[in-house]
Parts: sequence; C-alpha cells; structure tokens
Amino acid sequence: MTRVAGEFRTVTVDGNEARAFVPSPLPPADPPLTLDAATEELHTGAAIALAKLELAGAMVPSADWFLYGFVRKEAVITSQIEGTQATLRDVLEFEATQSTERPDDVEEVSNYVEALNYARRELARKNPPAIGAAFLSGVHKRLMQGARGADKAPGQIRSTQNWIGGPTPDKAIYVPPPHDEVNDALQALEQWIDADDSLPPLVRAGLAHVQFESIHPFLDGNGRIGRLLITLLAEKWGLLDQPILYLSIAFKRRQQEYYERLMAVRTRGNWERWTQFFLECVSEAAEDGIATAKAIHAVLRRDRDRIVGHERATVAAIQLFDHLPTHPFVTVAKASELLDLTAPPARKAIELLEDLGVLCETTGKQRDRVYLYQEYLHTLAGENV
Repeated sequence: MTRVAGEFRTVTVDGNEARAFVPSPLPPADPPLTLDAATEELHTGAAIALAKLELAGAMVPSADWFLYGFVRKEAVITSQIEGTQATLRDVLEFEATQSTERPDDVEEVSNYVEALNYARRELARKNPPAIGAAFLSGVHKRLMQGARGADKAPGQIRSTQNWIGGPTPDKAIYVPPPHDEVNDALQALEQWIDADDSLPPLVRAGLAHVQFESIHPFLDGNGRIGRLLITLLAEKWGLLDQPILYLSIAFKRRQQEYYERLMAVRTRGNWERWTQFFLECVSEAAEDGIATAKAIHAVLRRDRDRIVGHERATVAAIQLFDHLPTHPFVTVAKASELLDLTAPPARKAIELLEDLGVLCETTGKQRDRVYLYQEYLHTLAGENV
C-alpha cells in the first residue's frame, strides 16, 4: 500500500539544493490507517505487556527507587543513541560525588532527567499546557542547557534549515521541512494530540513520535525529545500511571530498522509497517522493564533479609540499605546526611554492609572513600552498564 504522507519541497542552503520533506497533518489519510488482524494482535500483546509492567511497578516496595533507576537508565540509553559515552555507573557516581571522567557526557544525561522531571511537573498541573511548541521548547531548553547545548539555540524552534547525515543537505539522509513550515506543523500535531481519534492511544503515541521526528523542530536534541514524547503521551493518555515505558533500549537494538521504518513513512506513507514495528518495540521494552523490576526486587529482598538477620544488625544499617536503591553510591558524609546521624554510626553502618558484601569500596583510598551497591547497579543496567 502506498499513500502520500507529505510533500517534498526544494530548499537551497549555501548554494546546495535539496528536497525537504513537509509531513501531512495526522492522522494518516488516503487511505486512513486501519489495523489489520496481525497489527491488532501486536497491539493486544503490547497492551498486555504494558499492564504487566505497571503491575511490576506497583509491586515494588517503593515507587521512588523504581522511578529513580528506570529514568536514569533511559536517560543513559537515549543519550548513547546520540553518541554520548556516559554509562549508568558514570551518572550515578557523579550524583553521589560530583566527580566524573566524562563531565560533558554526564551533563547531557543529567539534562535528560531534568527535562523529563520538568515535563511531568508541567503536565501534572491543574491546567496543564498543550503538548505543542511552547511546551516542547521548555523541555528542549532543559535538555540542551550547559556547554554542549549552548550553541544549539536551547528552547528555540529553529530558524534555519537542518538535516540528518551528510556534510550538506544535498547529501543528507533526511532533510526536514523548511524552518518557515515548522510552527504550522507543530500546531497541527498539537491539535491532533488534543483531539479525539478512533485509533488506540498506544498507536497514536507511535504516530506522534514519527511526526515529531519528521518535523525535527530544533537544531539538536530532536531524537531524545521525540523518544521522551512517547513516554509523556503514555502517561497523558492513561496507558501507565508512571513514566516507566522507555523505548530507547528497543530502538537501540533495532536501530537500522528504526531508521528504515521512519523513512518508509516519509517516502511511501507506510504507516502500517511502522505501527507494527512500534508495537513490537513496546512489547520488547515492557518485557525488559518487567524482567529488570523482578530481578531488582529479588536482589533487594535477599540482601535486606541478610542484613536484618545478621547478629550485628543495627537500625542505622537497615535504614541505610533502604536508601541504596536511590543512592547506590554512598560516602560516609552522604550516609550521615541520609540517616541524620554523626559520622561514627554512619561509618559503622557502611562497614557492616561492606562486611556482608552488599557494598564495595571503589576508590582504594584511605580517605574520601566511595562505596557502591554493585549488584544492584549491574541488575538495573543489564547490558548497558
């Protein structure tokens, strides 16, 4: 099936002519997108996987540690897709010590966390903003703050032509719409997000992602915001109560196919195959999340039981352990702060957890020591340590 998903217009940049794609407003038309039996089956499977993921999130002892770990894992992976080298360990260690060997990469990952938190706060307001140009610009401003983003017009819709791949637009893999078409395209996307539509919300989230990526409204950071948009829409449309669906891990594994499916929408209007691919990725990401949540829960339950049952167990040691899922790197000073204790009892709590093999010292120093709950980190990070 072939449909027209937009039109290509000639643009000239520094004397080079290229064909820029201007996407048609959603929903897909001529013909409209319908879900065949195979796609309906994929949608049912993805919806079941999401329900199981939400159940896994509800069963953990604390929603705070669940969100803390999952948000940062997604921040790392979505940033790695864009070329950063920071690992989850780098980010968590920096949060504890303010020290890292990859400051710029870690800053980009931390910015993603702040951008997500900002977006969720805004959408949780009594009168939440529409998901349109103003809202997305606010998210972009937080994502691009700092050294690397300073020259990328943070928080501003682009006023020049951009492109993906290649030294010049005529040699690019993809050229988004001319800058004077961007605001109209974003306004149409905003109106469609707020409108009623017969398509299932999960399918709509996938369509919105493609549309945003095709518009590419910012000079940089579009990929991360486009993936974040899926998470926000899943929460906005009631698919999940918490932002715990992160597709970057599935997109990264199938990166080449991901790009091919995006281009097939633009060149052939093949929304059907994109939708199938997207639903497959949702199921895969949800199943990853479920497996990770179960594994983390098992590790935490086992280690807490070991501490509670130890003959030298103290209230401080147990309380410190309960803080570790949101502070997997810890120092004596941080433990003192978390427990509201002086350094000596905080140090004793750390020493007990170290003796039990829960914490391991990471610096090899006699002073300014940093301790890590290593098994928790490896369980959370999985293949992306």
